Amino acid sequence: MSNSLNGRTAIVTGGSTLIGHGVVEALHREGANVTVADIDVEGGQRIVDSLGERVVFRRTDITHDGDLSRLAREVGDEQGGIDILVNLACSYLDDGFATSRSDWLSALDVNLVSSAMAVQTIHPWLVRSEHAAIVNFTSISSKVAQTGRWVYPASKSAMVQLTRSMAMDLISDGIRVNSVSPGWTWSAIMDGLSRGDRAKTDAVAAPFHLTSRVADPIEIGNVVAFLVSDAASVVTGADWAADGGYSALGPEQAVPAIPQLEA
Repeated sequence: MSNSLNGRTAIVTGGSTLIGHGVVEALHREGANVTVADIDVEGGQRIVDSLGERVVFRRTDITHDGDLSRLAREVGDEQGGIDILVNLACSYLDDGFATSRSDWLSALDVNLVSSAMAVQTIHPWLVRSEHAAIVNFTSISSKVAQTGRWVYPASKSAMVQLTRSMAMDLISDGIRVNSVSPGWTWSAIMDGLSRGDRAKTDAVAAPFHLTSRVADPIEIGNVVAFLVSDAASVVTGADWAADGGYSALGPEQAVPAIPQLEA
């Protein structure tokens, strides 16, 4: 532990998820006081019980402006300020071509609009900080076509652009803004689909990740902890690929394609 975030206050939306746990753990390890803002009380309590001191849970529906205002006020007042915001909360609602208008709007509200509203709401506190930083969660899905998926990739691609716009407009306030695009990462969805079989999940992920496996949540958290630290003071407006080489691999994957022409 380097204590690179010692004494700083962070809010992590969606912190009750497994990936959220990894982010909260990494920020906590570096000395930050972390508030988990989520609607999942059980998942939030698990990370609080695991880490103990300097981690608290506040039930927050980020799609409700009143909840965001209360979150900012209570955390800011109790901690004496807010230095870090991680917009991690996410909806995977996506039926591709068949997605209804209401589902489109619901997913975009969680994945995109509410992140902008969180920044607006917490901005008065961030602008007072000497170490203000925001990290938005994007995805490898923002850069490639994925069959059967329309809503999630579109929302994450929009978040990449929103991150650039935020960085442009908030730098004059001393606030850095970056995003993280994870590849396949061990999560509740993968746990459920594979029935807890991590080896099977790694095997499925291997052909399209240079690391030949899915990431652990703490590995994504480590990237976030770096981006909000002073070690990344020159970094803003960037989308960081924390994807095990997924975005570098390309459609030919790791298979030599040209020799197949001679076979």
